[in-house]
Amino acid sequence: MLGLFRSAGRDGAPSDGAVSPDVPPGVRIASDWSWRVLAIAGAAGVLIFLVIQLRLLVIPLFIGVLIAALLVPYAGWLSSRLRFPRWLAIVTAMVTLLAVVSFLVWLVVSQVRAGYASLEERSVERYDEFLAWVSTTFELSPDEISVIVDDTVAQLDLGGGWLLSGALSVGSTLTEVLTGTVLVLFAVLFFLIDGRRIWQFVVGLFPRRARTPVDGAGRAGWLTLTNFVKVQIFVAFVDAVGIGLGAVILQLPLALPIAVAVFLGAFVPIVGAVVTGALAVFVALVYYDIVIALIMLGIVLLVQQLEGNVLQPLVMGTAVKVHPLAVVLAVAAGGFLAGIPGTLFAVPLVAVLNVVVRYLSRGQWRTNPRPSLAGVISPHEHDPPTTERRA
Repeated sequence: MLGLFRSAGRDGAPSDGAVSPDVPPGVRIASDWSWRVLAIAGAAGVLIFLVIQLRLLVIPLFIGVLIAALLVPYAGWLSSRLRFPRWLAIVTAMVTLLAVVSFLVWLVVSQVRAGYASLEERSVERYDEFLAWVSTTFELSPDEISVIVDDTVAQLDLGGGWLLSGALSVGSTLTEVLTGTVLVLFAVLFFLIDGRRIWQFVVGLFPRRARTPVDGAGRAGWLTLTNFVKVQIFVAFVDAVGIGLGAVILQLPLALPIAVAVFLGAFVPIVGAVVTGALAVFVALVYYDIVIALIMLGIVLLVQQLEGNVLQPLVMGTAVKVHPLAVVLAVAAGGFLAGIPGTLFAVPLVAVLNVVVRYLSRGQWRTNPRPSLAGVISPHEHDPPTTERRA
């Protein structure tokens, strides 16, 4: 066996430190890469396992990073342009965040409460019409339909135990949401107050020779993330205005909650658009008829086509430099590994990793240790000329 890892000398005896000529070069290269790939996959698997186990901490932290990517430039703008003291700029940024979120929540709750009675009445009417259609189409009596419904409910086993476990699950979820909200606010506040020192501490954990590349790559990733958040807000606003105007033109009730739902759902690629679009179509079907619902569906599809074929390639593509196929695969993988949070963080994570890897692989830290947004968006235009050196 040792002869496989040694090469024969002039007298036919193997010499130490060389590889046997009996092993083809392709096999040697494949074996060298195999154990490295296995080591990287193992480390990535352990990291993903830890993230899933600590999701109640990781998810609020990631949400805090996304919000901070929007508020840090805003606070900097208040300090530099409006001459706000640093503490006042941070307070203003936090108050703005809380005010916007509170306004959206109040708007949705008030509109839903105002239209809830009408929505309930319309839903009952549409349900009765559906039962009548089933009875006429399939020649079933109301008693037979009731038996089918009761049997279906019995198959689902929705007993007292299910109600108790559901209540406990809701209570646990509310506790997790409240705890996560507090963690998000604390994370955002400390990122605004001491984000630079936190990053310097992270960079200091690396060996001295690696600190400059890590610092430059982190700056490039942060610029990409801030640009992504701003562009995503613009895309979400366009989606909300388009579908909201469609609901207003069709005189649908709950047009404002639908627009807000579309705006928030746009931050979850692919999945959010489908869910919020289905909500708009459902409201149109409940309040009117199938024709209005189909028109609403056409408006939703038109707005989504505008986003997918115009906004995403022209605006989002410039911001994150990620191919649409990579976006779809990242969203699918994120949803498979972490559900809805995975789909939310998939695209910004892939965008940041893409920029970081390109920055490090090109060695840009040697000539550009503090990258700019223009250099991150169009790296080829800002890459210094390189010359090959041969020994």
